[in-house]
Amino acid sequence: MLGPNGAGKTTLLRLLSTLLRPSRGTLELLGAQLPDESYKVRGKIGLVAHEPLLYRELSAVENLDYYCGLYGVTGARAKELLDAVGIGAARSAPLRELSRGTVQRVAIARAVLHQPELLLLDEAFSHLDPAAIELVQPLIGRGAEATRVLTSHDAMAAVAEADMVLGLRAAHPVLLAPAAELDGAVIAELYR
Repeated sequence: MLGPNGAGKTTLLRLLSTLLRPSRGTLELLGAQLPDESYKVRGKIGLVAHEPLLYRELSAVENLDYYCGLYGVTGARAKELLDAVGIGAARSAPLRELSRGTVQRVAIARAVLHQPELLLLDEAFSHLDPAAIELVQPLIGRGAEATRVLTSHDAMAAVAEADMVLGLRAAHPVLLAPAAELDGAVIAELYR
């Protein structure tokens, strides 16, 4: 999803993640009617949002152990993901002591912990340096094993990652097209 600030991208992701109830109407997601059947899809969704959805007083290990319990996932999966995102010695420190980029890597590990069918990625690469982006790409990039819906302020990089592009302006769709058919001029027009 692309569009200028305030276009409704984050709001749409919050609706799809069931964190926000629609003011009217319903959404169908993974065969469930939202908001009435939200409980049917919550365990099938992984979300990387502006807020990491982690407990700042807990360590990376403690946070993922907590989510393992919620999702019925083994601690071995949590360790595997912390290793994959490069959380070495920092895994035992409270998150409040870690850099925003390190916390973002833990948030990405949390989002994929339960191997969701759908990944909702709201500026998932923000706060990450190039080395960290390379670490998380197998988990949330084009090679991820889930359907991905992503937003990004780096429009051209997002289009390169996408199969389809939804352009929003003022909470209304203004473009829906295969990414391969779009050029820089069309993308630039979304932001005018």
